[in-house]
Amino acid sequence: MKHIFNRFAVTAFVLLSMFSASVHTVAAQSQLPFDDIASSYAKQEIIDLYDKKILTGTSGRSFSPAAPMTRAEFVTVLDRLLGLEQVASPITPFTDVAKKAWYYGWIQAAVQLGIADGVSASLFAPAKPVSRQEAAVLLSRILKKQNNDTDEITSFADDARIAAWARPSAAAMRSLGLLKGDSNGFFRPEDPITRQETAVMIHRVLQNVKWAAELASKPKESIKLGWQYAQTTQQYENNILQSNVNTLSPRWFFIEASGELSDHADPSLTAWAKKHNKKVWALVGNRSNREMTHQLLSKSASRSALVSKLAAYAKKYGIDGLNIDFENVAPQDRAALTAFATELAKKLKAMNVTLSIDVSPDRGTDWTDAFDYAELGAQADYIVLMGYDEHWGGSPVAGPNASLGFDEAAVNKLVKTVPREKVILALPFYNRDWDLKKDGSVEASEFITLGQQNAIMGKYAIKPKWDAKLGQYTAAYIKNGVKHQIWVEDGRSLTAKYKLAAEAKLAGLAYWYIGGESPDIWASMRNADRFLGYRFL
Repeated sequence: MKHIFNRFAVTAFVLLSMFSASVHTVAAQSQLPFDDIASSYAKQEIIDLYDKKILTGTSGRSFSPAAPMTRAEFVTVLDRLLGLEQVASPITPFTDVAKKAWYYGWIQAAVQLGIADGVSASLFAPAKPVSRQEAAVLLSRILKKQNNDTDEITSFADDARIAAWARPSAAAMRSLGLLKGDSNGFFRPEDPITRQETAVMIHRVLQNVKWAAELASKPKESIKLGWQYAQTTQQYENNILQSNVNTLSPRWFFIEASGELSDHADPSLTAWAKKHNKKVWALVGNRSNREMTHQLLSKSASRSALVSKLAAYAKKYGIDGLNIDFENVAPQDRAALTAFATELAKKLKAMNVTLSIDVSPDRGTDWTDAFDYAELGAQADYIVLMGYDEHWGGSPVAGPNASLGFDEAAVNKLVKTVPREKVILALPFYNRDWDLKKDGSVEASEFITLGQQNAIMGKYAIKPKWDAKLGQYTAAYIKNGVKHQIWVEDGRSLTAKYKLAAEAKLAGLAYWYIGGESPDIWASMRNADRFLGYRFL
């Protein structure tokens, strides 16, 4: 009887142990974020990236580790790794990327920064699997490790199968230890990259201490000036809070037709700016009055009186700087304008007040003959280059307001005489809608904000075409039998100009004008702040 009892006890203990082990196994599995990763070689990488909100599953409890990564999923992972925001831009060339799709904002963010492209001008193919060689190219773009040497040797056993456009990236990613071949040394370039392979690859990026620190850092600060126009102080402040602007330029001081300096300052804005850790560079304008400007600048006494008044206002309102916006100045007043800037710069420097001067691009016309760029650059703390009006309201030919080539040429010319660390590139938050005659010549043009531009694009269901040379989308539509043309200004075009400024190592950007933008622009600008500032050394 005793032996029977002992056998029963042993059996019960074994069954209890098996049940307990089973319970523990189930409990351990339930602690994983997904039910299907326990046997994946990338289990820990998946968990780590899930915890960092970089990787998510294909459903609530499934990760599908062996499934291929789609283009939409892969781009989303890269955006999250970079700390980017989704961009709700209404301007897209892709007919297969619905605005309500979960991946729309992620694709927009990547395309605007040049991380991803479509498979054609009008298709992105969001559900198409990403091949391993495509993954190498996309990863090299975000880490800024690209080169154009198509003869690069990757050292993979199947090197000859790697497409020429992907070979430099595949070689770079292998040398960095981010993408490796299989046990036989094959890269398998055309095979889809799986979700677990993606997890391993992205996790390896974060194992580089310097890269991880770069990704975790705050964007490097540069000047972002925003001009106030046609807005109350409250409206202006509300817009600024949505933006990346750190330097306010309210339109406070104007030389009137009488020659007197008018004062429209609002001290509450200065107090608000200090509370929100922003600078105030008040604008000083001449209302484009050539004759009055001549009368004021041509006399030493009146120049000195203006300098004294401006210095007094700067002190009275506790502002950080002045932004001189004198336009339509006569060529014969070139020396007088320089003399005024020199005297004002000396006065403000003693007060620790910043002086910035707005200039148009030098196109060899009498519109800019009054600007002695070199001397103004020597006197002022900053020169603000107004990178727009390539084709203006009265232009006899329709064209872009600010193409990338136009701004690039303007910057390259200016930095020959003005130190690049003193140059601020001004970007347009406005555009022109061109009415064209049957022969393509201009009938008329209308000034439009970016919000108005987007409304037109939506109303006429326009699918724009990207022009890489211009750095802009082009769009055409018919209204009342008349052809209209728009060279679109949006987050992608503005990001291209931002990249130009960043690569030229300029002091920063300015925006004309706050309120002219559409709300999505700020996510684009913040993404550019972050991505263009990364230095993956």
